[in-house]
Amino acid sequence: MSERRPRAALSPLKHSWRRQPEPPSGPSGPSAKKGPAADPLASEPQPSVVQASLYRDGRRVSTPDSLAETFRQLREQPEGMAWIGLQRPTEGELHSLAAEFDLHELAVEDAMEAHQRPKLERYGDTLFVVLRAARYLDAQEEVDFGELHVFVGTDFVITVRHGAAPDLSAVRRRMEETPELLALGPEAVLYAILDAVVDGYAPVVAGVQNDIDEIETEVFGGDPAVSRRIYELSREMVEFQRATRPLVGMLHGLMAGFAKYGTDEELQRYLRDVADHVTHTSERVDGFRQALSEILTVNATLVTQQQNAEMRALAEAGFEQNEEIKKISSWAAILFAPTLVGTIYGMNFDTMPELDWAFGYPFAILLMAAVCTSLYFIFKKRDWL
Repeated sequence: MSERRPRAALSPLKHSWRRQPEPPSGPSGPSAKKGPAADPLASEPQPSVVQASLYRDGRRVSTPDSLAETFRQLREQPEGMAWIGLQRPTEGELHSLAAEFDLHELAVEDAMEAHQRPKLERYGDTLFVVLRAARYLDAQEEVDFGELHVFVGTDFVITVRHGAAPDLSAVRRRMEETPELLALGPEAVLYAILDAVVDGYAPVVAGVQNDIDEIETEVFGGDPAVSRRIYELSREMVEFQRATRPLVGMLHGLMAGFAKYGTDEELQRYLRDVADHVTHTSERVDGFRQALSEILTVNATLVTQQQNAEMRALAEAGFEQNEEIKKISSWAAILFAPTLVGTIYGMNFDTMPELDWAFGYPFAILLMAAVCTSLYFIFKKRDWL
């Protein structure tokens, strides 16, 4: 392996370069919904080496067919830069890159295992960056996260992508369309990748805002399934927060090294712009988490009020039933009294003294009337009637 060459001094820009925002791919309003989009990565297996190209003075000079050919041509190209894009590479490919570009074993291990939090590490002349990209899936109304590892050296940029996002082919096309920017070297490529990842957060923010608006409508509409949707979106916001919050410190760390590493002034402005976007996105995500927490509290309050109303309605129905039962029981007792007297005097016994009494019948009638009247007033006093 030949010794790595030091990169030439950065040449100033001939023309000013400004970020060109990508067209928004997320919903533009509460009613913006799109059908399911085909995922090219899910349709068929993709090769590990997505693209390997060599650049000189901001222009592509070759596109080798293999990593070995890329290494060979890079050694032969004075003042050249290699940009190698990998999609879920094999262990052998990463070890080959590590041997050629002297990558640190810890960074290589992180790139192989993935599932890393966003971070920035410097190993000698090589910068290792971990980014969490995101995209909003309209059909499922959920956020899909991808992971991107970037190795930046004096004359190379290596991207290792785990997941569908971000679309680095668009970044490569954009950089090739601005050769004066690409001529600034690997740092310019890193900043363009950072910009693409951060710009990819905008459709996600729009989609999540749309979901929150729908959730608020469902909460006050009494939808019983809204609690699960709030919980799932809250979990996605936790992941989104883990992807965006560390970027603020990472970008400020890069800006702190402007003077030490002689970063071009145009790239400094570019990085500050990206940092502003990251800060804004991070604040929006924090606001989403707070809003979802408040919505969940309001939903719990509304559910409790609804349950209390249902319990109150059941209690009132039970009270009305008790009142009806008391009335029925009272009238049954009143009607039972004359039945009891009549039953006694209806017994056919010869030795009953009242049978020969001249006032027996009037006495029985008066006794029935007295008992019924007494029971009526007793129940009436107790509000049973």
